[in-house]
Amino acid sequence: MNKKNLLKIFVITFSLTFASCGGNSESDQQELSNKKSQDQETQSTGTISLRTSIPPLSVVGTPSPIKVPNVLPKLSKAPTLQVPEETILLSLGKPVTASDDFPIIGELDLITDGEKETGEGYYVELLDGIQWVQIDLEKSSSIAAVWVWHYHAQDRAYHDVIVKVSDDPEFEGDSVTIYNNDYDNSSMMGKGSDQPYVESNFGLLVDAKGATGRYVRLYSNNNTATEANNYIEVEVYGKP
Repeated sequence: MNKKNLLKIFVITFSLTFASCGGNSESDQQELSNKKSQDQETQSTGTISLRTSIPPLSVVGTPSPIKVPNVLPKLSKAPTLQVPEETILLSLGKPVTASDDFPIIGELDLITDGEKETGEGYYVELLDGIQWVQIDLEKSSSIAAVWVWHYHAQDRAYHDVIVKVSDDPEFEGDSVTIYNNDYDNSSMMGKGSDQPYVESNFGLLVDAKGATGRYVRLYSNNNTATEANNYIEVEVYGKP
């Protein structure tokens, strides 16, 4: 075979190899471009998806009718919320006070002990009527979210669920309301725009939108099953 033919074969082979590599390179470049876009989006938003441990499903007793207007359906999966990536759990082990100094069942420190099951020794029961519990974060913080479990062993809806944040332990000065499902203003703290919901082991996840304060106070006013106010766990997330 002469040199001219060898040169043609070399050129053709090189061209085919280059084209093949070029095709793979284009695909790889597209994949890298997509990944880079995703990374840039994560960096630009600076958020993460909030996660927590979900307690096991446990249902006891006979369900009671939930006669509340515009009630949301019971959750079938954990709620999601994007929060700043520096967000941490602030409330674990923090002091808890309440409008009812002597709970009917349980001790107030159960509300921030990290346990979310429904059996005896896991929840607090306060007197009937409008009652509140309050968590002292011990320093003013930027609050991203509040996750609440009242009592999830029975389908029920709690009335007048209101969550407020303040730097004043008496809540007599400025405070921010981050959740209010009091649809008829029966609590006399203003009519809320949030819908009542059915308790579940997934809890209620409230977007606090960076409200600043040292204290988080949660109100309720009985429920559709009993004339009592219950709390299993309250988690406050944010940046101190």
